[in-house]
Amino acid sequence: MKEKLKVAVVFNEAHPDFYQKHGNLDEKNLGFIPYFEVDDMNPIEEYELMAQKLAKFGYDAYTVNIKDDLNILINDCKEHNPDVIFNFVELFNDNARHEMNVVGVIDLLRIPFTGAPPIVLANCQNKTLAKKILNAEGINTPNFKFYEINEYDNPIGLKYPIIVKPAFEDASVGIENESIVYNVKNLNKRLTYVYTELNQPALVEEFIDGRELNVAVLGDKDPQALPISEIDFSKMPNHLHNIVSYQAKWDPKHEAYHKTIPICPANLPKEIELKAKEIAVQAFKTMECRDYARVDIRLSKDNELYVLEVNPNPDLTESAGFMRSAEATGMTYEEALSKIIELAYERREK
Repeated sequence: MKEKLKVAVVFNEAHPDFYQKHGNLDEKNLGFIPYFEVDDMNPIEEYELMAQKLAKFGYDAYTVNIKDDLNILINDCKEHNPDVIFNFVELFNDNARHEMNVVGVIDLLRIPFTGAPPIVLANCQNKTLAKKILNAEGINTPNFKFYEINEYDNPIGLKYPIIVKPAFEDASVGIENESIVYNVKNLNKRLTYVYTELNQPALVEEFIDGRELNVAVLGDKDPQALPISEIDFSKMPNHLHNIVSYQAKWDPKHEAYHKTIPICPANLPKEIELKAKEIAVQAFKTMECRDYARVDIRLSKDNELYVLEVNPNPDLTESAGFMRSAEATGMTYEEALSKIIELAYERREK
């Protein structure tokens, strides 16, 4: 870093009161033995901590919560003129599909920002379109069918079990144990849930039973795959499917949260490891990601690799999968954040 860059850590938390402390986990009330301790730090506190660590690392870093108000973002940029915006906006007015619009405003302000540009966020969030783009480039994904709202029929050509996903969400929203179905009756029941509760179409795809690999990719023009992290399902009880559900990601009082255990680096045959990394970088480039992304891949029991999703701008908290992979390369948390900032700033200089 040649100079002390001013970095605005921008996020959108319009309802800070939403976050409640989980407190200590009581095994007697839970009904299972928790694997992880509870981290009661909410996202706002995590962004503040991130800015503090960047400041200690040599940046002039500060946080901006736009609170569903674009004027806050625009006025801050006018007042402070940051060199780089570290973009952590994930939704606007409680709508994840507006994420790209906020990034579009940042783009129009001509301030370098980290992560994916608007069109990439839009394309990756549209799960069906993303699969079509990946398939067109020869990247293997599970067989699928797109269902418009209130559309019901037997998915001819797909093999059960099937997983039902909302078509325009990320962060495992709408992915629950009941998302995996084995017959038309339960398929239609889950489709109804997506239509009524999430108010959007559905993506229905064949469920690939096997190992789940998270491949972090770092870079812009020459992206590199980091050590692969695997979600270990070996402790998952029989009544829960081997998936990373919404509860597994976000609910420390749910059993799935404690039975989806990350292992990094994953213990894989060298040939499969190299192939998974190659596919992840190809998917990163195909979707035109930049700076950092996470490609989720399933390794089937017959050793076939299937890309489930390409996730631009994944979680960068210290305990998250991307940083776990970065740490496995020998990078510190601050070094990984700094690398992403520098990638964004280089675009300004060019």
